[in-house]
Amino acid sequence: MSFTELVTVPAGINPNVSSAKQATMLALLGNPRQSYDQECREVTDIRLASMIVFRSVGRLKVRGLGPAVDSLERVLAAIEREEPAIHAVLGHVGMLCARNVRGSNTSISNHSWGTAIDVTLEGILDRRGDDRVQVGLTRIAPIFNDHGWFWGAGFRTEDAMHFECGDELVRQWHRDGLLAGLAPDSAPDPVLSLGDRGPEVLELQRKLNETGAGLVEDGIFGRGTHAAVMAFQARNGLSADGVVGPMTREALGL
Repeated sequence: MSFTELVTVPAGINPNVSSAKQATMLALLGNPRQSYDQECREVTDIRLASMIVFRSVGRLKVRGLGPAVDSLERVLAAIEREEPAIHAVLGHVGMLCARNVRGSNTSISNHSWGTAIDVTLEGILDRRGDDRVQVGLTRIAPIFNDHGWFWGAGFRTEDAMHFECGDELVRQWHRDGLLAGLAPDSAPDPVLSLGDRGPEVLELQRKLNETGAGLVEDGIFGRGTHAAVMAFQARNGLSADGVVGPMTREALGL
């Protein structure tokens, strides 16, 4: 069997791992640059740029955030132990790339912080958005998950080539002091806000639609979802800031 043979997305992926929230990334790592579009651009934030490293990890050469590269090195070592044949054909098409998520003008890609990687198998990149994934990716995704990385096959628009450091892992770096000089002393509460995407946003949209919001359930926290959150908050006596924190979650039954 070729590792690039296509199969359906497995059930139960990303257990106990969530995609990194925009609010978490901005609060703990800063804003990589002041403007974004669909083009890969350089990080302009001096403090963040000082934490970007370029080095070989296993058989890959990568450029990314220091703690993310360290974690990736451990992931690749585990893949080499557990899936040596896949490790031998593993490649990538980039880690650091300051841009928006493809097709969005509100969501900053986690590549912008150098905390995500798009991988190839046998030199082939999995096609995005067809809800089919390379079988080799299904075998290494649990290893990424075990190290706190979120697999992009879990996005509403399937993105199986993509792995990113999860929200929990970024917060662990903060607790471990790996973001000293870059992050505040305390981490913000986990929230959903403009620019987020993933299963949690999809569930938020479903709950809002139960209240009559009429949203397209695409798993992307865009301006329509932001407006619907603000309208819901206003109707329920909450601060209409468009941010889904503990009080709004409780009111929506999330």
